[in-house]
Amino acid sequence: MLRRPAATAEEPARSVVRVTQPDLMRRAILERTRGRLVIAAFGFSALFGAVALKLAFATVLDPAAPRRAAALSRPPAPAAEAPVARATVTDRNGEIMAVSLPLTALYANPRQIENAAEAADRLRSVLPQLDRERLIQRMSGERQFAYIARALTPREMAQVNALGIPGLYFEEAERRYFPQGRTAAHIIGGVDVDGQGIAGVERYFDERLRGNPSERLRLSLDIRVQLALRDSVQRAITEFNGIGGAGVVMDVNTGEVLAMVSLPDYDANDVGSATADQRFNRVTVGVYEPGSTFKLLTASMALENGLQTWQGYDASRPISVGRFTINDYRGKNRWLALPEILAYSSNLASAHMAAAVGVNRHREFMQRMGMTSRLRIEIPETALPLVPPQRAWRELNTMTIGFGHGMSVTPLHVATAGATIVNGGILRQPTVLAQPPGTQREGVRVLSERTSDIMRRMMRLVVTDGSGRSAEVPGYFVGGKTGTAQKTGPRGGYLENKRIAAFVGAFPMHAPRYAVYVMVDEPKPNARSHGFATAGWVAAPAAGMVISRIAPILGLLPEPATPEITRAITMPMNGRGVPGLAAPAPEAPRSRPAASRPGATPAIAPPPAAPQREASLAPR
Repeated sequence: MLRRPAATAEEPARSVVRVTQPDLMRRAILERTRGRLVIAAFGFSALFGAVALKLAFATVLDPAAPRRAAALSRPPAPAAEAPVARATVTDRNGEIMAVSLPLTALYANPRQIENAAEAADRLRSVLPQLDRERLIQRMSGERQFAYIARALTPREMAQVNALGIPGLYFEEAERRYFPQGRTAAHIIGGVDVDGQGIAGVERYFDERLRGNPSERLRLSLDIRVQLALRDSVQRAITEFNGIGGAGVVMDVNTGEVLAMVSLPDYDANDVGSATADQRFNRVTVGVYEPGSTFKLLTASMALENGLQTWQGYDASRPISVGRFTINDYRGKNRWLALPEILAYSSNLASAHMAAAVGVNRHREFMQRMGMTSRLRIEIPETALPLVPPQRAWRELNTMTIGFGHGMSVTPLHVATAGATIVNGGILRQPTVLAQPPGTQREGVRVLSERTSDIMRRMMRLVVTDGSGRSAEVPGYFVGGKTGTAQKTGPRGGYLENKRIAAFVGAFPMHAPRYAVYVMVDEPKPNARSHGFATAGWVAAPAAGMVISRIAPILGLLPEPATPEITRAITMPMNGRGVPGLAAPAPEAPRSRPAASRPGATPAIAPPPAAPQREASLAPR
């Protein structure tokens, strides 16, 4: 037995390390793995290096300009046709009035449907609202496309898909929705089943709404004002059992329409079930004789042609022209100064005043005020006023038009004229588009500022002391004019007990901001009105209700009657009490209508005599 010699003192002891077989195997595996990692690292490095070289070659060394130019010269591939998209329409405060919502439509390829009757029966088990005969007809024939349903809910879509009927397909589409329902339906209009505008703003701005679906169309309307106006007009219609009505609220300085109501109206989401009367826009399409509201135009015209404030006309006797007679409704039967003519709404004095201006100047003034032409507003449905042709416009026409008969205009014409009279005399076409703050819209001066100032005072006088008392709202200094006109029949002539009752005004009169027009069609007397159905009982209270509700909404607070405000809007009814001016007195009737005041010559030269003939106009 051999033994290892023991370590000597001079030789240090050596440690013995034993390596087992498993350890040797693990070391071999690690060596092989390390080699593979090195090879993989070199491979990835080569790959990324090749990519980097390729990118550098393609973008820096050789950008392949000829190939890029060739690619640009090739015609682009046709884009897939997408469903028609329309922009959202809002009011001036961002409230949505019209919006397009995505939906799924169901259509069929009749060529791929073997048994149309069987397919129709199966489809109606899921969509029972479909008409069977019409469905079979649409699913038969040699056509390749026929709509079955325009709007499916996700659940209906899943049920139809589960039927597994060959030849039925789904299509992504959209539906126009009007969240406000009846509110402003005549303004917003509507679209057809293909998403094309067919009425109102939707039709007028059809290209813009389809061309810029991401850009909202902001209207001048204020939904809050619209609702208040609609409610007030509807109450007046209900209380006096009218057949309809209309209302307008307009910014007198910009011409922006803040509210426009025509009643009866309809739900814009269900225009198909609306009647013709409901779709009829009384504000822009209905033409009516404006009645005494036109006396504002007559007075403005007379002032522009030289009539002085305290001059006036005889209203003591009826005017007979041919077989027609002009009378006053509960007249004063005396000479009236100009403020009294408006406050007491004298037909006789207004007829004299218009005749004194003359036929030619009267017709030219009406043209300048826009009363003979169609208004340029962003709504396609507008009517042309009914006016006597130039060759037939005689003195009788001028006299009757002077107090609001013999000429028919839309309520929007009257509201626009009212805004023009109080805003300093600038005629601006009405608009339903919101204007940026501080915008100065173009307009035409048709009245002097002096005339506008005098008219504001006299309109205020109508509300404080005349026929418009019930339109007064404390703190808002309302001014305006009432107007009651008999309606004409389809064959001419006036209809008994069928009238239009209207009020046009503005507030506050010392610094006019908004014009208001309210009209009730064919009001009936009731016990509260003591048997009357005139504008002072019907339209003026409704206008006062509108103003009391919308003024706070529009940021106007009631003001006390300060001396400054009082001086700016008050005026005596006649010359009595005016320093240096003698009190007017009655004067004997003249052979021709002329301005009359003792000791004064006519303010307006009478026109040359013209032959008086019978006319088809029958003034009240």
